Amino acid sequence: MSDISELSKATQRNRQHGASSSVLVTGAELAAEAGELLERFSIKVIYADGYSGSEKLAQLAADHQVDAILVRQGQITERVISASPRLRVIAKHGSGVDNIDLGAATAHCIPVLRALGANAQSVAELALTLALTAMKDIDLLNTAVKGGNWPKTKYVGRDIAGARLGIVGFGEIGRRTAKLAQGIGMETLAYDPFASDGDGTRVTGDLNEVLSSSDIVSLHCPLTPETHHLINAERLRQMKPTAFLVNTSRGAVVDEAALFEALQSETIAGAALDSFEEEPPRADHPLWSLPNLIATPHVGGASRSALRNMAVQSAQHIVDVLTGQTFDRRALANTDLA
Repeated sequence: MSDISELSKATQRNRQHGASSSVLVTGAELAAEAGELLERFSIKVIYADGYSGSEKLAQLAADHQVDAILVRQGQITERVISASPRLRVIAKHGSGVDNIDLGAATAHCIPVLRALGANAQSVAELALTLALTAMKDIDLLNTAVKGGNWPKTKYVGRDIAGARLGIVGFGEIGRRTAKLAQGIGMETLAYDPFASDGDGTRVTGDLNEVLSSSDIVSLHCPLTPETHHLINAERLRQMKPTAFLVNTSRGAVVDEAALFEALQSETIAGAALDSFEEEPPRADHPLWSLPNLIATPHVGGASRSALRNMAVQSAQHIVDVLTGQTFDRRALANTDLA
């Protein structure tokens, strides 16, 4: 008998006699439509601070005997997963599941379901915005003017049209980023060992080609053991000294110590980061001292439409599992579950 079949039986046992269910949400309040969907199926919502430690999350899961966890932030460890024997599903408010122990979830027969493509447009828009902000020196010019300087007579800017955007990871977000860039005249080249060419973007399995030939390198790959510190000192040296790095994926894809050195020595021209290895980063992070670094607080997926789409899709996954319905298998992150 498959793990999913066992899950369905357990779900039905837990819902005997019309017992209500509960979900632990690790982060800010969900979009109204998602809350209404959960309420319609008598699923009580318990909120936890998104940056609560695993010990606190495990305590909340145990105290409330939750049937589901909807993950926005926080580390969902084995301790959290095993805290409630009623737990039947983990839904991610987004697509990245590096903060969820997939092995532990699989061992407990708990499906981990992602909100696929729900925030793709929002992240792509921020990636391109950061790229243009860096290339056009907006942050530096803004600081200069507000500081009483007027660098008009000395400033020479860069052209966007004709510049090459190198995309690392050509999934849904990478493809949308490429399409937006092409719309303003940029050339696009992508690195992805598992994707094919599409919509005017050539895809290569040679990361060195993308790094060495691009004016902007934009990261859109998931965080896996293979991509941890993918952008390290050696790969930063392969980039043009005039090039910029943009990261709207996961912070640990970039070796931040190596990036600091590359920015300080002007091995590359600049970087724009929306995610960091530790979040929130410490107040005295060395990167903050650099004028060629732009930082935003991991808000790529925080547009109104993206937040609504992620919340509703996540809530629907929870409803599907807790009511014994078939869920979208494409969303299953722990594919070892049969």
